[in-house]
Amino acid sequence: MIDKIVSSFEAAVADIPDGATVMIGGFGTAGMPDELIDALIAHGARELTIVNNNAGNGETGLAALIKNKRVRKIICSFPRQTDSQHFDAAYHAGEIELELVPQGNLAARIHAAGNGLGAIFTPTGYGTELATGKETREIDGKHYVLEYPIRADFALIKAHKGDRWGNLVYRKTARNFGPIMAMAAECTIAQVSETVTLGTLDPEAIVTPGIFVQRVVRQEAK
Repeated sequence: MIDKIVSSFEAAVADIPDGATVMIGGFGTAGMPDELIDALIAHGARELTIVNNNAGNGETGLAALIKNKRVRKIICSFPRQTDSQHFDAAYHAGEIELELVPQGNLAARIHAAGNGLGAIFTPTGYGTELATGKETREIDGKHYVLEYPIRADFALIKAHKGDRWGNLVYRKTARNFGPIMAMAAECTIAQVSETVTLGTLDPEAIVTPGIFVQRVVRQEAK
């Protein structure tokens, strides 16, 4: 019997090693798997490479991971906002490396990894510093930059409901990067607000099929 439901957040992240590349879902705080991140902090893994749209907000979630000096490198599209003080401090102290990726390219490169592509050509970034040292090509009179897929060892994402097979549905904008990150990681761990009986979810409403999810852990109601 396939049952991917894990008993605790601590158990869900227990095998994430030092130096792992970890994708973390969320657009700002929307859809960020805070409980999984808290468990990762408690677990103690260090020297992580994090892939996320932002670089942390305020004092919780990804910001707390950076504050606790667990992140060696972050790949993101929007590293600075008014409450990104922990990333700012770490970056200016030389404690964290930044790979800045335009938001569309970030999604496209993650999507490319999930779809097994070797690389993609994108017009975004051509003629700017972001294209320095990268292969470029003119196709049908338009200039493109060669970009490589972004893959991860683990993906931590947040969904609304999940079943024991790992099928997931999301709540509105909290979906954001979750579905493509689930496809691009070797091990996807989904934090859900509710676990449901197999067969309860409408197949037409399932956004992430269970084949892309290895672990499901339920968030306790607050």
